[in-house]
Amino acid sequence: MNLKDHIRSIPDFPMPGILFYDISTLLQHAEAWQTTVDRLTEEIGPYKPDRLIGIESRGFLVAAPLALRLGIGFTMVRKRGKLPGETIAHTYDLEYGTDTIEIQSDALHHGQKVVLMDDLLATGGTAAAAVELVRSVRADVVASAFIVELNFLRGRDRLDVPIHSLIGFDQ
Repeated sequence: MNLKDHIRSIPDFPMPGILFYDISTLLQHAEAWQTTVDRLTEEIGPYKPDRLIGIESRGFLVAAPLALRLGIGFTMVRKRGKLPGETIAHTYDLEYGTDTIEIQSDALHHGQKVVLMDDLLATGGTAAAAVELVRSVRADVVASAFIVELNFLRGRDRLDVPIHSLIGFDQ
């Protein structure tokens, strides 16, 4: 099955000049979604992670079913102020300003092997920040995985972990 056939592109969203690659149409097609989960499981299974990390918010949709399939836990990385309890924050630079992501302080333990997941890899800024955040609690990021990668934005250049993506767009 060609998963690319199930990704809708929406011009000028969320702002003029941006072409948004929408996974909603893939999620709505049961066979395509099942194929996506199967292929991601094949990609990350060999790493034998202890935990999957999903980046807010579409990364939750990707990581949660895979964690269930692999019989391991799932941990959320969220924007500031969205997680209850004590958190650890990481602030990172954006093109115009900064943003902050957080993880619960007791979510991971020293030496745990984790795979970072999101729906899409674009510029790599948020994924790189999430890698740094997870490493700050001394967990071991053994790989990352995405449904879609926008190759032309070269986000993989910002990550120093193995990267797996199922679908690539060159423009």
